[in-house]
Amino acid sequence: MAAYSAVLSLSQTLDTILAPGGPIITSIQRSKLGSLREKVSFLQQFLENSLKKTSDQAAAESLEAKIRDVAFKAEDLIESRTSSYIVPESETKHPVPISPETRRYQDQNSLKPFLIFVVINVVMFILVQNLLHFAVKNFVSVGLQSVMFDAVQILMSVVVILNLTYFLSKNVMEVKTKPAQSQVVEESKSKYVKFVKSVMVQFNSKKEDEDLQKIIEEVGSVVEEVINKDENGADNQRPMGNLSTAGSSSIPDYSVGSGKNVVVGFESDLEEMRTRLTGASSKREIVSIVGMGGIGKTTLARQAYDDSYIVYHFDTRAWVTVSQEYSLRQVLVGLLDSAKILTENMYEKREEELADYLYKSLIGRRYLIVMDDIWDTEIWDAVKRYFPDDCNGSRILLTTRLSDVALYADSFSPLHKMQFLKEDESWNLLCQKVFGEKDCPGELEDIGKAIARNCGGLPLAIVVIGGLLSKESRREEYWRNLAENLSSIVTKDDEQCLEILGLSYNRLPHRLRACFLYMAVFPEDYDIPVPKLIRLWAAEGFLQPDASKSLEDLAEEYLDDLIERNLILVSKRSANGKIRTCNIHDLLRNLCLRNAQKEKFLYVVKYDDDVLQQDVNITPRRLSIHPHFLSIQSEILYNSEIHNSSAHSLLCTGARLIYPSRVYLGYKLLRVIDLIIVRFFHFPAEITKLVNLRYLAFTYNEALPPSIADLRNLQTLVYHNWTYGKCPIFPVEIWMMPKLRHLCVTPCSLLVPRNVKMLVLENLQTLSEVRNLRFRVNILKRIPNLRELGISYDVSPTVNWSEYQLEALVNLHQLETLKLLFKYSSHASEIVNRPKLVFPEKLKRLTLAGCGIPWSSMTIVGALPNLEVLKLRKNACQGIEWEPVEGQFCQLKHLLLEEVDLVQWGANEAHFPRLRRLIIRSCYKLKEIPSAIGEIPTLEMIELVDCHPSAVTCAEKIQEEQESMGNEELKVRIDLRRYFKNKFYSKIFH
Repeated sequence: MAAYSAVLSLSQTLDTILAPGGPIITSIQRSKLGSLREKVSFLQQFLENSLKKTSDQAAAESLEAKIRDVAFKAEDLIESRTSSYIVPESETKHPVPISPETRRYQDQNSLKPFLIFVVINVVMFILVQNLLHFAVKNFVSVGLQSVMFDAVQILMSVVVILNLTYFLSKNVMEVKTKPAQSQVVEESKSKYVKFVKSVMVQFNSKKEDEDLQKIIEEVGSVVEEVINKDENGADNQRPMGNLSTAGSSSIPDYSVGSGKNVVVGFESDLEEMRTRLTGASSKREIVSIVGMGGIGKTTLARQAYDDSYIVYHFDTRAWVTVSQEYSLRQVLVGLLDSAKILTENMYEKREEELADYLYKSLIGRRYLIVMDDIWDTEIWDAVKRYFPDDCNGSRILLTTRLSDVALYADSFSPLHKMQFLKEDESWNLLCQKVFGEKDCPGELEDIGKAIARNCGGLPLAIVVIGGLLSKESRREEYWRNLAENLSSIVTKDDEQCLEILGLSYNRLPHRLRACFLYMAVFPEDYDIPVPKLIRLWAAEGFLQPDASKSLEDLAEEYLDDLIERNLILVSKRSANGKIRTCNIHDLLRNLCLRNAQKEKFLYVVKYDDDVLQQDVNITPRRLSIHPHFLSIQSEILYNSEIHNSSAHSLLCTGARLIYPSRVYLGYKLLRVIDLIIVRFFHFPAEITKLVNLRYLAFTYNEALPPSIADLRNLQTLVYHNWTYGKCPIFPVEIWMMPKLRHLCVTPCSLLVPRNVKMLVLENLQTLSEVRNLRFRVNILKRIPNLRELGISYDVSPTVNWSEYQLEALVNLHQLETLKLLFKYSSHASEIVNRPKLVFPEKLKRLTLAGCGIPWSSMTIVGALPNLEVLKLRKNACQGIEWEPVEGQFCQLKHLLLEEVDLVQWGANEAHFPRLRRLIIRSCYKLKEIPSAIGEIPTLEMIELVDCHPSAVTCAEKIQEEQESMGNEELKVRIDLRRYFKNKFYSKIFH
């Protein structure tokens, strides 16, 4: 149930209001909210312990539904009041930085009346503020509050009279001709309107207090029901409910502990795939794998696709996942990207141009195309003509649940029908998932075999149940209970499979359920960027704060837990081994969808959805809109009464929309807006009124307005522009957002105010990508906890690097990731003036481009004690020789050399003792790779792309030498597109 996430979110909302520096509230309101917080804490503790205290499933679900609904209601009431009238205390304490135009006007027109006007306004503002703070902080009685409210009214009247006097004493035309003065007046007027409104509410909130008291009583009623339930007693059985899903195409990961791929029951299938894909027939053939969801179609296809012999056999390989919801454009882009022939400028090309490029890139090459998870024949009809048949043994591999679709593509070739695992195979797979390489305890073996048998031979069900058992107690009673619940399910279709998967969901700890259900927000078969997922979880309030960990670190633990339970799959890993993207199996996604909608957690607006025209009573907490729907039916959504709901999140994820779409942003309680794929031609001003907003991602081509700083609760701001080379300027007001954690933008300039009191952005962890940032002392002091930084500099021959103070980077003591790019207006060799670089010791990942530092200065980088990933790109270093120093790069695992002029490299195993992956790209002058590189005991991969043939020979020789010494783990990948021109050449040695 979503009750726990609802209660957790409510508790965090209350903590924010009650914390020092929170919104200004009366002592009465503070007392009532404190009482509510105590009741909410009780409900949270109850839910955390309820896993082991339920015997009546129906009663438990009913009670959790009550808790969820009352938590929703309470939070909506509190946040609606907050969004309507509460002005954050920080807004009254920290002045907004004055714009350059205003400052220039003041410098040039230091008129005494104007200064008097400003001084009087400020004095009155401070008087009103202090009166209000005195009333709140000293628990003033209601009677005295009334007297003080009259005093506030008198003060405000004085301010109004003074302002009128000032304006009457000045010529109206003079004000109009002085925009800077007009700007100050308008800002002052706007602030007074907001402040008076907040004052009125604080001292005249009887109706709001009554509503709050009513909701407190409702929560109290639920608490009493919980207490009565506990007093009646309960056994230790956990409800075993029925839950649901349908689909396929993500790749189940049969890895255990060590991460090595283990294929159980697929050995003969894989051998048949090898034979059919590499057979003697020169005709282009279609091979189809058919079977129900979760039976292993994609797993088998992936094993074949990555098989070393098959990789060696084909010149070109490409994989695309089609799914039920697809577009021809997405399929074409996916194929081009997978074949590594997609360039940045192709994203904007028409479908016909993409298709033509794909066809021409495949002509004359022996290719393997995998089209995973096909649901209809239309997509095959649309793409088949772009796969040429040159009678060279090319193959197309399809996976589908539908035999009719496979036969339509090729009615002559036999279908490869996936079979259920045998009992012994099921048991072996379950053991591997639960125990790894250890043996099953004797007392659990018979029960375990019964569990494996009751999974019906379906690999996905076995893997998920195995993930559950690996996390739970290995008590015989627990295992027997699970076996009994499984025994009533016959797993021969998707619906029945969902019942098994539902068991794993029902037994998830409450803290993980919302995170798991949230996966349904993303499209089917979508590779989800992990940093984005983590930031969304934090913004949604799913994470229980821990003083010893950051929200991001806590979210990574949640993600790892779900992965270990085999509910989320790892798609890609970054250079240092961290998870870069993840996804979820279609069956599990449907399980999320069904439960999310049932629990009012989420509603997905699909491309063929007409419910918005029929049902205006939808009250989901989150709306996920399919991009296709938004592109062709945005008016339906915009005009639908669904926007009267209390939606807290609005997300649209998938392929980028080329044309602007109309999006309704009037949901007053929004916390999350993820519209990065939507182009806005005009800034949506309603965004700045969403004071509860924590996550904002959108695409807009102009500078952001200063009012963006009104979003005081914003944690993540992702801002892209769609015009390449355009560099908007961020307003200085960005420094006034105290809760900002991640600022991720396409290259833009960030203004740094001078002589203005700024906040210390203690929470800011990510700042990327900013152009030409000057590291003054006052800036470094305000970003003390920065962990990731991306900056670029426009360089000319006359640049004065002392102005940028890059050596001050060493003072960012928490920095772990740094990307530093220099973009030259002329050739790098013409620039004599180079920046002085010093790096903080905590750095783990470093990317340099265009720095032009001599190779001898790499000792500065090599001395970093925690460096794990180093990427040197596009003239990052200058010179023809690199002689590393022994005792450095002690922790380096990943080294990339790209477009550097290196000719001689005197490296050996002592210089990079823990290196795992070496990638060399477009280093045309490097003709020799030191053979001693192969002696590094941890080395797993050497990859060469567009390098000199002599370097390729060296890499092959290294691999041969290691094989002769029994090292079968080292792989060498070669891609020589430059030297083979139109003929793509790819080899993998294994």
